[in-house]
Amino acid sequence: MGPAPPTTTPAPAHPLPFPPHLPVPSDATPVSQPPSRFRTPGAPVTGWLAHVLGVQMAGAPHNSCFMAPLVWIVLLLLVSPGNAFYLPGSYMHTYSQGESISAKVNSLTSIETEMPFNYYSLPYCRPQGGIKKSAENLGELLMGDQIDNSPYRFHVNVNESLFLCTTKGLNDNDAKLLKQRARDLYQVNMMLDNLPVMRFTEQNGVTVQWTGFPVGYSPAGSSEDYIINHLKFKVLVHEYEGSNVEIIGTGEEGSGVISEIDKKGMSGYQIVGFQVTPCSVKRNAEDFSKLNMYDSIDPVDCPVELKKAQVIRQQERITFTYDVEFVKSDIRWPSRWDAYLKMEAGSKVHWFSIMNSLMVILFLAGIVFVIFLRTVRRDLTRYEELDKEAQAQMNEELSGWKLVVGDVFREPTCSKLLCIMIGDGVQILGMAIVTIVFATLGFMSPASRGMLLTGMIVLYLFLGIAAGYVSVRFWRTIKGTSEGWRSVSWLTACFFPGVMFTVLTVLNFVLWKSESTGALPISLFFTLLALWFCISVPLTLVGGFLGTRAEQIEFPVRTNQIPREIPARKYPSWLLVLGAGTLPFGTLFIELFFILSSIWLGRFYYVFGFLLIVLLLLVVVCAEVSVVLTYMNLCVEDWRWWWKAFFASGSVALYVFLYSINYLVFDLRSLSGPVSAMLYVGYSFLMAFAIMLATGTIGFLTSFAFVHYLFSSVKID
Repeated sequence: MGPAPPTTTPAPAHPLPFPPHLPVPSDATPVSQPPSRFRTPGAPVTGWLAHVLGVQMAGAPHNSCFMAPLVWIVLLLLVSPGNAFYLPGSYMHTYSQGESISAKVNSLTSIETEMPFNYYSLPYCRPQGGIKKSAENLGELLMGDQIDNSPYRFHVNVNESLFLCTTKGLNDNDAKLLKQRARDLYQVNMMLDNLPVMRFTEQNGVTVQWTGFPVGYSPAGSSEDYIINHLKFKVLVHEYEGSNVEIIGTGEEGSGVISEIDKKGMSGYQIVGFQVTPCSVKRNAEDFSKLNMYDSIDPVDCPVELKKAQVIRQQERITFTYDVEFVKSDIRWPSRWDAYLKMEAGSKVHWFSIMNSLMVILFLAGIVFVIFLRTVRRDLTRYEELDKEAQAQMNEELSGWKLVVGDVFREPTCSKLLCIMIGDGVQILGMAIVTIVFATLGFMSPASRGMLLTGMIVLYLFLGIAAGYVSVRFWRTIKGTSEGWRSVSWLTACFFPGVMFTVLTVLNFVLWKSESTGALPISLFFTLLALWFCISVPLTLVGGFLGTRAEQIEFPVRTNQIPREIPARKYPSWLLVLGAGTLPFGTLFIELFFILSSIWLGRFYYVFGFLLIVLLLLVVVCAEVSVVLTYMNLCVEDWRWWWKAFFASGSVALYVFLYSINYLVFDLRSLSGPVSAMLYVGYSFLMAFAIMLATGTIGFLTSFAFVHYLFSSVKID
């Protein structure tokens, strides 16, 4: 079937030859920071529960409420005895000599439009058995992934040059569509044995790598567009030998769990690398149309001259071919993702960000301890040492925060909305912390596409019980009664998801009109609604009920019937609140750049350890800033601290949104069209809104604990 592969072992990041006229996309990065279509990488071990839940959610009936029992069944299966064991992303598949394996294709993506499209929306060759979609979890569907089989078939350890098909003459619509996709820098995302295809080139003496290959290209100085119609694949394989061992396999997609004892011993090949060199080659359509799919052809090198490339033109017939070369490698299967996850000098930026944030935290902590330990505590100690007559006399001479003792716990305006936002903030914050901790511990793998998003959704659903509990308990604390707790619970369950569904529905209509695979199908909408109303809402109501049964938080001082007049200030108090958000933003903004690059430029984000440290620093900074601002407001006799404590730290969301707009203008200059800009602004708003609820909750809870402790030490009737 072909010559044997060479036995030489290439370096894992050795640059492949590349046509000089093929453009390097603006998102291409050195090997230290490889971009990727897959956005949930981490260590090569992942959690089984979230992956199974994701598959079940995608495969369950979209309009039923049986998801909750299904989750409990999965949990019961976890504790059931069995011999098989499987961690998504950690399984391996060993292929025998000559075994057939096919590549798969994901949605076409572009950093210029941010709208994915189906691979077969373009006139590519179709598989002989028809197009078959792969099972996708909830996260993959929400990300716009659409994984299909492809006609690219390989025989393990066999080098081949094969013909695929010759298209009919391109009609006007197909020719225009191909040209548009090529000019918009759309990339084909292909994978083999769950590894995304990778390509290398040299640019200014630096080895650059990225995943996928372009649909076509438009050379500078030429009015023509050219299509990539010939692919030169290089598959790195590691020869595996084993005997009398237990082999645990799952197949390529991990859809089944098989446990067996290989008593005879097993040897074969494991795929540890998948590389491509894309070419545009002009073929004689008449000669190739006589061939059948997978007929052998002569190998060809990538032409350098444009006259030998395949132009995109109406009535032009395009011939698709490919070469495959198998190369033995010393890379072992557990290390095959290392080429995608390399990080060299990039770590210095993260460490600099962390050290910078640490200095800010220490500075704020010093201020907090100096002020509170030397001022507040001294005043309280001195006050407690006085006798009753001296206290009565001192009460007439009180100043600063001591004057608002009868108003500090007065019910704030829009108290129900505050309780709702605090509950939703607890839910979002808990989801973020648990997700990042699991990712840091290695339970998120690039081999499990969409798992990060799926895990976040599952955590958010089940943390509804915490949201209901916190919101209702604060409602009882403010009102002094449990009356109206059902309304608070319902609104807590519907506030943030309602805003998100509204924005996503508007954006989805835009994507539907553009026929993008990023548009959620109507069945997925019903699935999300079923998850919302069948899991999140009931759990939030349960949490609210538990909040009514919890011990009520008693205010340490009584509230006066007549509110105290607040002295006039030289500057608006909200100006200080908005300025306070700059300190938490200073902790976050460097990591925010990498996160935005991961989302919009398709790059890997794999430094969850750094992200966890930044999150912890952000929590500390938000708490300190909110406490300092609350104390400053009380010192000027302003007892309306509730909302200001929330927005003192929550105002960081404003700077996050403004930074996102700055990123759009200066870093995403390739983004084109009002539709793409609308998608970007919509998703950025949702991100900033979630950050506001989470950080605002941190500031409010810390300030509430501080004020409660402060005035519980004051003995005033």
